[in-house]
Order: sequence, then structure tokens, then C-alpha cells
Amino acid sequence: MNNAPWWKTEVVYQIYPRSFADANGDGVGDLQGIRSRLDYLEWLGIKVLWLSPVFSSPMADFGYDVSDYCDIDPTFGTLADMDELIADCHRRGMRLMLDWVPNHTSEEHPWFEESRADRTNQKADWYVWRDEPANNWLGSFREGSSAWDYDEQRGQWYLHCFLSEQPDLNWDNPDVEAAMHDTLRFWLDRGVDGFRMDVVHLIGKDLELDDPPVAAERGISHVPFNDVAVTHQRLRGIRAVLDGYPGERTSVGEVYLLDEAAMAAYYGDGDELHLSFNFSFLWAKWNAAGLRNKIVNTLSHLESRNAWPTWVLSNHDVPRHRQRYGGAEADARVAAVMLLTLPGTPFMYQGEELGLVDAAVDPATQLDPGGRDGCRAPLAWTAEPHHGWGRDPWLPFAPESETRNVATLRADPGSILHLYRELLALRHSHAALNIGAFEMINSADNVLAYTRTLGDQRVVVVLNLGDEICTVPELLHAPRLCSTGESATEADSSDKVSAHAAVIALLA
Repeated sequence: MNNAPWWKTEVVYQIYPRSFADANGDGVGDLQGIRSRLDYLEWLGIKVLWLSPVFSSPMADFGYDVSDYCDIDPTFGTLADMDELIADCHRRGMRLMLDWVPNHTSEEHPWFEESRADRTNQKADWYVWRDEPANNWLGSFREGSSAWDYDEQRGQWYLHCFLSEQPDLNWDNPDVEAAMHDTLRFWLDRGVDGFRMDVVHLIGKDLELDDPPVAAERGISHVPFNDVAVTHQRLRGIRAVLDGYPGERTSVGEVYLLDEAAMAAYYGDGDELHLSFNFSFLWAKWNAAGLRNKIVNTLSHLESRNAWPTWVLSNHDVPRHRQRYGGAEADARVAAVMLLTLPGTPFMYQGEELGLVDAAVDPATQLDPGGRDGCRAPLAWTAEPHHGWGRDPWLPFAPESETRNVATLRADPGSILHLYRELLALRHSHAALNIGAFEMINSADNVLAYTRTLGDQRVVVVLNLGDEICTVPELLHAPRLCSTGESATEADSSDKVSAHAAVIALLA
């Protein structure tokens, strides 16, 4: 019997709310739009949703600059809309996670407005203030710019690891920690099932540490260099809040460290994060040998901690993986098989089931300060003009939206959308694919092959990233559960896999 917690067995589907579905016709996605598309997500086989930020915000960083953690921005709707969405998800047996931003707020948050007023008010120490910049740290988005800004009103410098409109909270102050715990409780009390925690590795900082010279030379922000012991103590406090609620409330951390060992430490001893994103894998090149090394290295570090892996190929911050991998749909299909059969929790980004690449956005009309508009293109629902949005949405659609839309691909049983649905169904019907043991198979450099085993159920997965048909002896006489590109010469029990194709088969 499978008694594993839901966050180990399900696939998490990331929704970027501005670009998912629009219910009120203003060209921007909203909570009621998400509610209107739950039937689609249920048909696809999704049982866990993660929403990018929907809290009140002036939108300098499109929601990652929060002005009120306990309210919904009118762009997306109301608290009542969120309560209805949570209830709808739970009625369908689905779970809902929110994006929590613990490192910084908006400069328009009442906490910062009070903190900047003078040096003696009750929240004077809720943010990181200094008479002079304490270090050489650079901020994100504005390349080469300092992470410190001078505030004329208070007459001091404040730290912002991102935009100047996003001042960093001072987690060294116990009152800040307590207040942020309360923001979690606000949503947990409303039934939210967990949180994606934005750059959570930044909530502990050592201001006496300068960044290495390469940061200044390459204009790299401080974010990937921040790895401080006190953060783990604070994560244990956050975990205690979550563990105080029933229903396995969970956390996944955006730990933007590109070293697997450093990332693994943020699981603690099962008392910090439940899950952590693995950015070393996300940024890996589309190369079988390189991916194999990343997978083995990640698993070795996590297994030593009894920690559970995550796998992500695309999100709202990076170019879509089909684009990064060269643009061929065949490779996107192979990537889908890989994502949904590796041991751990997969995270899908809205639209990857349509095989999207980034939208083309003229730099002159770019909206996002980090240049990420392309991967945030609105989801096309139909082939008709405006693709189910009613009007031109806030960003242009991705290429091929007249065919890469939900209605068109849903009507085509051979589409990549149906492949994702098939893979999600296989995960639900074959427990070996979500909690089974993993073993890599020795294979050619351009082939990634492995088995997943649970009890008597043994499944083999073969990903051929090369340009030639490959032979994998384990496939011989193994009935195929799924295949992305078999040629006419390949029988159901063949040991051959076509170039740029993947096979899942059931071993005796």
C-alpha cells in the first residue's frame, strides 16, 4: 500500500496567474479564470497547483514585491475568490500551494513605510539599514548595480537583493520572524496546502562577507552566493509552523544555489524544507551524459539525508526548456518522459504540455525588469482570435498559438498534450514511477536509461537523445507502456529506440 505523503507522489503544476486564464475580460488572468479551467487540469491529471504570487502588490516585480501578505491584489480578484478556489480544488481532490516571498517586501508595504520614517519607530529595525553600504553586494535585474540604496527620508542605506523597490526584511529581528510566521498561518487557516518559498535561502545573511571578485566582474547578483548557517535555524521555525497543521502542509524552497550539496543541506534532518528546487539540473544542457551526471550527483547528496528530489525544466524565470534544448518538439517529448519518470516530485510549468517556446517580445515594449516576458506568455485556449481571452492579453502569445492551443491539441490524440496526459496517468497507475527505487542502466553516451522498481513492478525508461537508433537489451520482450517516436521497424517488444525518442516499458 502506498502511504507516501502527497508531495512525494503527485506532480505540481505551476500557474502564472496573469497568463493562465482571464474571467473578467481585462486581458489579465485572474483567480476566477483559474477556477474556470479546473476541468482542464483535472482532465490532464493534475492534482496539485502552485500559484505564482497573487498578494497585494504595486507590481514592480509582478507580485514578488508584496504590499500585503494577507490580501489578494485586485488584479486577480478578492479574498472571497481565493476561498472559492481553495474550496473548489479540495472538492476535486486537488491541492493548492501559494508563492510566499519571505526575503523582501514592496517599498509600499506599511512595514517599510513605517521603518523608513525615522530611526526610532517600532519597525525601525524590520529592514536592513546601515549608515554606509556594509559590503560589495550587487542586486538582481539592474546589471552591475549595488544592492544598497540611500533613503533620503531616513538618511541611511537599505539592502535590496532585487529591485530598489524590494527592500530586504531583517530576519535577525525576532519580531519580523514572528510576523512572517503569522502570514503563513493566515493562509494555512484558510486551507492552503503549502507554499513555494521565494529565494528562501536569503532569509539569513552575513553582511560582513563580500562577494567574490567574479560577481563584480560578471555583474552577478549576490543571490547565488548567499549560504549562511543561521538560515537553517529559521527554516526549522518555518517547518514547525507548517507541522502544526493537519493534512501534510508542505514547503518547496527556491534555493538558488547551483551546487547540489549546498542545496541538499536545506532539507536539514527532515526538519527544514520538505522539498528544494534543483537549479543545477534545470540549467543542465540537453546532453545525455551531462544529465546523467547531474541526476546521479543530485540523488547521491539527497539520499544521504533521506531527502526527496524535485525536477523542473521550465518556470516563470527562465526561457522555456523546448527553446533551451534547440526547439525540436521531438526533444521536448523526450524531456517530458524524463521529467515525469525520474525519482522525486516533478514540477510542470503551465504551457509546457503544449510544447511552447517563448513569445517574441520587443525589448522596447518589455514589461518585466528581468526580461522574462517571453516565458510568461499567456496560455492559448482556443484557435479563435484572442485564443479564449476575449481581447488582446497583457503579453503576446507564444509562436504557433493558432495550433499550439489547448482546444486544438486536445482534439489530436497524437499531440504532445496527450503525451503529458498519458504520462500523468502512467504515474497514477504505476506507483513504481513515483515512489519506486531508481537504478541507472549503463548505456551509450547519447542515451539515458534507468529502471524504477516497486515490489514486483519494474519499469524501464530509455531516452535516446542521439541522432541514431539505439539498442537497449533490457527492452527486449518488454511490453511498451509509452513511446514518443517509434519507427515502422520497431515492434512492441523490440530492443531498439528511435533517434530523439523515448520509451517506457514494463519488465517481467
